Amino acid sequence: MQLHIIARGRIGRGPEAELVDRYLKRIAWPVKISELPESGGRTPPPPTSGSVTILLDEKGEQLGSLELARRLERWRDDGVREARFLIGGADGFGAAEREGADLLLAFGKATWPHLLARAMLAEQLFRATSILANHPYHREG
Repeated sequence: MQLHIIARGRIGRGPEAELVDRYLKRIAWPVKISELPESGGRTPPPPTSGSVTILLDEKGEQLGSLELARRLERWRDDGVREARFLIGGADGFGAAEREGADLLLAFGKATWPHLLARAMLAEQLFRATSILANHPYHREG
């Protein structure tokens, strides 16, 4: 299953970009990143079938790392070809976008800048795929 991060804003160069790259390079699953302008621009269309859409949203579910891993595992095992993770701009997502999503995912109740949200998502995707591969990166407390 491909993990597709679709984010508003360009990450450019800097510590956030280095952190995102560090985690994404370590993921054994196929990963794709699409950057959209701060406003306008169209979200890339999903594959003709077999995709799920996950919006990063402060009002979403606060899944633990194991829960996220199990959700990815279930989608993969159900034949989902692409998990699309959308990171919005400053105004977040509208009601129609939220309603059309398969999952609203929050990294706590705080609002995060999109560059940090992208880094946190990259780390959580690496952690989730590591859990599914029985890699020792994730340690349960």
